[in-house]
Amino acid sequence: MENVRSLIDILELSVEEIDGLVATATDIIANPAAYAHKCDGRILATLFFEPSTRTRLSFESAMLSLGGQVLGFSEAASSSAAKGESVADTVRTVSCYSDIIAMRHPKEGAPLVASMHSTVPVINAGDGGHNHPTQTLTDLMTIHHEKGRFENLTIGFCGDLKFGRTVHSLISAMSRYRGTRIVLISPEELKLPSYVKKEVLQRCGIEYIQTTDLEAVMPQLDILYMTRVQRERFFNEEDYLRLKDSYILTAEKLWNAKEDLSILHPLPRVNEISVAVDRDPRAAYFKQVRYGRYIRMALILKLLGIN
Repeated sequence: MENVRSLIDILELSVEEIDGLVATATDIIANPAAYAHKCDGRILATLFFEPSTRTRLSFESAMLSLGGQVLGFSEAASSSAAKGESVADTVRTVSCYSDIIAMRHPKEGAPLVASMHSTVPVINAGDGGHNHPTQTLTDLMTIHHEKGRFENLTIGFCGDLKFGRTVHSLISAMSRYRGTRIVLISPEELKLPSYVKKEVLQRCGIEYIQTTDLEAVMPQLDILYMTRVQRERFFNEEDYLRLKDSYILTAEKLWNAKEDLSILHPLPRVNEISVAVDRDPRAAYFKQVRYGRYIRMALILKLLGIN
């Protein structure tokens, strides 16, 4: 709709806009009282057509922290989608009741369709295996706070690089920064898709290497981004059993890592990071969750045009 800006893909934000969002989120952390009433009288609708814990509650916490209110549903079965209503009609209706919408949907492209029929901004809170821009903003916020910069960083992505939407989005975002170096750590079966390598890494001239050996590349890494190796992605149980323990991060596997390494994970964690690692000062994944609330607060303010 005219004069309404939504966020469907992280690349819709310029580098300058991302820097601005990180700056706003940082100011919110320092001065929460100054933002406590910025969204008084505003309503966020959370349309979650598939279950979510962190993302939905993070959006709700963000809006409530800004003084706004929240309405919505947390699964398709509790909405008129269960009666066969289209996404377009649902969003047309909900935009009459709200000022901004956060939407998660199992079908890729559904939030884009929603944004074309909404009279208020739509934020993509995850669509299938496609996009999850606010998770990427969360990752970027964490990287900036941990490292103080986006440039000249070596980032290792470990685990499921084939199906992980968070991995694809963060690689796309980081490819815009000077001196980024990518280390891809995965079993052969879960390698980064060739189209991501071609369209992002090669097109942007990003230096990258591929390996199956996490410990061998550990000393090079400034950031280690862990993901889950999923049993259901393997064609046979033998391959899974052979590979799964290679990608469980334990305290022992950090023996040769940099002292200022930052360990990130989009969560939920199953067993790919040992709970013993939680006590390591380099573990940043629960800080990441906290940063997610502040960056979503900044994004809500930006899309609503509130200074």
